[in-house]
Parts: sequence; structure tokens; C-alpha cells
Amino acid sequence: MTPVSVLAAADPSGAPVDGVAGWAVDLMERLGGPGAGLAIALENLFPPLPSEVILPLAGFTASRGTFTVGGALFWTTLGSVVGALALYAVGAAFGLRRTRAIAMRMPLVKVEDVDRTEAWFHRHGAKAVFFGRMIPIFRSFISIPAGVERMPLLKFVALTTAGSLIWNSVFVTAGYVLGENWHRVEGYAGTFQRVVIVVVVLAVAWFVVDRVRAVRVRRRSDGA
Repeated sequence: MTPVSVLAAADPSGAPVDGVAGWAVDLMERLGGPGAGLAIALENLFPPLPSEVILPLAGFTASRGTFTVGGALFWTTLGSVVGALALYAVGAAFGLRRTRAIAMRMPLVKVEDVDRTEAWFHRHGAKAVFFGRMIPIFRSFISIPAGVERMPLLKFVALTTAGSLIWNSVFVTAGYVLGENWHRVEGYAGTFQRVVIVVVVLAVAWFVVDRVRAVRVRRRSDGA
């Protein structure tokens, strides 16, 4: 199966497959399983590259005989771990001291917020890393606080591998089973991602409103 034929089969309507989908299929066709792993590693580092597109495409490409489903799962999970380790290294290099220093300069943010987050991560960090690998947006960024807090590396790798394998298995298997209809997965995943974005936006809005209200109350008390 040549790259052109797979690209053509990727859209049953006959329309050309371009953008992220075209790039991902071409990469997998050129490099095989390692290409799928490279695409997912880059997705971890650049979240605008959606795993919800790349993973079903890996399953679809496996259904065309380019590589096996087992190979797709192995390479995409390896890519997930490599990308996560890169972000873990960023967090570890940044460190808690710099995080506190930045918090002191940010409006509406207190050093106590960093301390509370650190305490929360000490209690729930393992669950956050494991389940965070299965939540859009968080699946990439959860590696940074793990690095900042210097979670033991073997523990981080084990949790990241387990969470990534579950997430990848769902999407790769769906793409393999659906074949040329792989793009149906994107619709369901897109809905889930939009829900996560709405929740994050509401949480940030609540935080800002609460802090602004607290600042106003303090100013009134000081002026009284």
C-alpha cells in the first residue's frame, strides 16, 4: 500500500486528506510504526496536534496493513512516554522555587496557591498523572507539575505508560475497526474535549471573580 493510496482511502468521500490527517498518514506510511510514535510524541509537546485524530489514523493505517495493531499501540505509547518525559524535564528544570517566584509577580495569584497545589499533588499526584493521560489538554500539561514536584521518575514513567496505553488503545482500536470511517471517532472525542474546555474556562472565571471580589473587600476594609 503506497502513501498515495492510503491517503486516498482515508476519506471515503474521495476528498483529499490534508492538514494534520494528511501529515500523520504520510508520516506513518513513510516511517511505519515509528512514524506513529513520532506523531504522538509531537502531539504531547504541541497540544494543537490532536491525538484524537492521530490515534484513529494509526489504527486505520494498521488496518491497511502498513503495520500491526500491536505495533501501533507499542509505538504510540512509546511516543506518549517520550513526549511526557520531555515536559517532565521542563518542569524539573524550572523547579518549585521559580514557580513560586513567578506566582509572586502574577496578578490575583498568591504563593499560597502554589503551596496548596504542591500539597494537593503530594496527596493525589499519582492519580493526577494516571487519569490526566486520558483527559484532553491535561494529558500533556500534567507532566510539567510532575517534573516540578520531582515525582520519582520510574513511578512517573509507569503511570504515564499505563494511562497512555489505555487512552491509545481506545482510539487506535476504534480507528482499526471503523477503517475508512475512522473520522467518526473525532466527532465524539471533539465533544469530550469541548466539555473539558468549558469546565476549565468556568473554573478560571470563578477563580478570577473570587479573587477580584476578595481584593475589593480588602480595599474597602483598609479604607474604612
